[in-house]
Amino acid sequence: MRLSSLADYAVVLMSAASRHCGAALLAEGKLNASTLAQETGVPLPTAQKLVSRLSAAGLIESTRGIGGGIRLARPPASISLADIVEAVEGPLAITSCTIDGNHDCKLEDSCMVKPHWGIINQTIRKALNDVSLASLAKEPAAQTMKTMEQAL
Repeated sequence: MRLSSLADYAVVLMSAASRHCGAALLAEGKLNASTLAQETGVPLPTAQKLVSRLSAAGLIESTRGIGGGIRLARPPASISLADIVEAVEGPLAITSCTIDGNHDCKLEDSCMVKPHWGIINQTIRKALNDVSLASLAKEPAAQTMKTMEQAL
């Protein structure tokens, strides 16, 4: 299982926006797709596309014009990794047969595994839901990084 580049970039942009929460940049309305693109290295057209999707999903608020800009729609602690991924990818589903209304699998009528995919999807969603944007925006401690590297 792998996130698309767009979902990955959305997480990067949202993390950067989260680090600006309460900053003077937000008060001045200068946090925008260009600023986030420059800060993160995400190409500007991609950042603009993602700002639009994240705004449509209600994760950020965007104001156009002079003095406009973007800001998080909710506190970073109340935005989950699942929220961000779903804003870009749509509903989390490890297989397409678990998405309501999707009946394109030729094995659907006789599949013995399909009933179990829902449980697996819930487990993955819970894991992503348990990671807040606030935690993603923090600089990892050296010990945490060392532990993560050892796990790999």
